[in-house]
Amino acid sequence: MVGPAARGLGVGRALAEDMIAWHRQHGFRAIQFNAVVETNTAAVRLWQDLGFTIIGTVPGAFRSRRHGDVGLHVMYLPL
Repeated sequence: MVGPAARGLGVGRALAEDMIAWHRQHGFRAIQFNAVVETNTAAVRLWQDLGFTIIGTVPGAFRSRRHGDVGLHVMYLPL
């Protein structure tokens, strides 16, 4: 997560790219996130831009104050 003051400055992308590079350097075969909130469109878009795909969604698994019960995406990146 990136604090409000840092949003839109590329901080999240830089952190994500570093995390992916670290996993590649250490021989991991894939990265899987089990809980990307489907209404967090900025996060979903970032992960998709970096090559992750949504391999499933658990419906109603997260209670959002703003949106009520929403799904959690499982996102996957083969390395």
